[in-house]
Amino acid sequence: MIEMANKIANDGSGGNGKGVSFLERLKQGLKKTREGLVGRVETLVRGRAKIDDDLLDDIEELLIESDLGVSVATEVIENLKKKVAEGRVTSPDAVMGLLKEELLALVGEEGESIRAAAGGTTVIMVVGVNGTGKTTTVGKLAALLRASGNRVMVAAADTFRAAAIEQLEVWARRAGAEFISQQQGSDPAAVVYDAAAAARSRKVDYLLIDTAGRLHTKSNLMEELKKIRRVVGRELEGAPHEVLLVVDATTGQNGVAQASRFKDAVDVTGLVLTKLDGTAKGGIAISIRKELGIPVRFIGVGEAVEDLREFNPRLFIDALFSS
Repeated sequence: MIEMANKIANDGSGGNGKGVSFLERLKQGLKKTREGLVGRVETLVRGRAKIDDDLLDDIEELLIESDLGVSVATEVIENLKKKVAEGRVTSPDAVMGLLKEELLALVGEEGESIRAAAGGTTVIMVVGVNGTGKTTTVGKLAALLRASGNRVMVAAADTFRAAAIEQLEVWARRAGAEFISQQQGSDPAAVVYDAAAAARSRKVDYLLIDTAGRLHTKSNLMEELKKIRRVVGRELEGAPHEVLLVVDATTGQNGVAQASRFKDAVDVTGLVLTKLDGTAKGGIAISIRKELGIPVRFIGVGEAVEDLREFNPRLFIDALFSS
C-alpha cells in the first residue's frame, strides 16, 4: 500500500536525510517503554538461581505496571508457566527470549495494511479525543500516501476547534494533497458530502477525513461521527473503508477504554498510536490488539513526517528487546 513503509517493514530502512534508519528511530522512540518493561524484567531475573512462582509473579506485576493490562499479563505468565513445566526453559536467563516470543505472538507477526476500496476512492475516517495528535496524523498520513504516488484529498470535518481548518490546510499543502473545507462552525457532514462528491469526480485515490476531537464518553458527539459515516457511505460505495482511531500512547490503559468506546460507536478498524517516544506505556499497542482485536495500522515515534510509519509487529518487538 505504501512503498516506503513496506521497504521499512522488510529491512528497517528509510531515509530521513540524516543516515538514520527507521529501526534506529524506533529503538530511540521505544527507549522509555524498553527501560520500563524489558529493562525491569532483565533486572528481576538477573542473578536468580531458578525459575519459581515468586519470580513469575513478580514478572506478572511488572507487565501490568507497564500497561500491558491484566488479561495480557495473566496470559503471558500462564504460558510461561506451561513452558517451564514442560522443561522448555531451565534458567532465568532464558525467560527474556520466551517473553519476547509471547509478546510477538500476541501482537501478531505480520502487520495489517489499511484496507483499500475495490475500485475508486478509498476513504479513511480519522477519529479520536482532543490532544492525541489527530489532525497532525492526518497530515502525515497524507504525505505518506502522496510519497507513494497516490492522489490524495483531505477533508476538514473538524469545523469546531479554533484554527483546526487552517492547521490541516497547511499540512495538505505540504503533502501536495487536495483540500476541501467550509467555514468554521459548518456542519461537518456537509463538508464530508462535498469532499465525497469532489473525490469521486476527480478520481482521487484516497480521501482522508479529519473529524472533531471529542471525549469518548460524550454520546451526542459520537452521534455526529455516525452521521458522517452515513453521509460518506451514501456517496461512495463501501465508505468509510477504514476508521482509524488515534490514541496518545502516554494515556496508557485509558487508551484501551477510549478504543472500546469508539469501536462500539463507529466500528473502528485500525489504530494509530502516537507519541510512543514520550512514554513508557507503549505496551498498550499489545494490550489493545489482544483485548479489543483492533490492529495497529500506524505508529508515531517523533515529530517529523517520516516518523509516522505502518506498524510492523516484528520490528516493534525487536526494537523493544534491543540492547
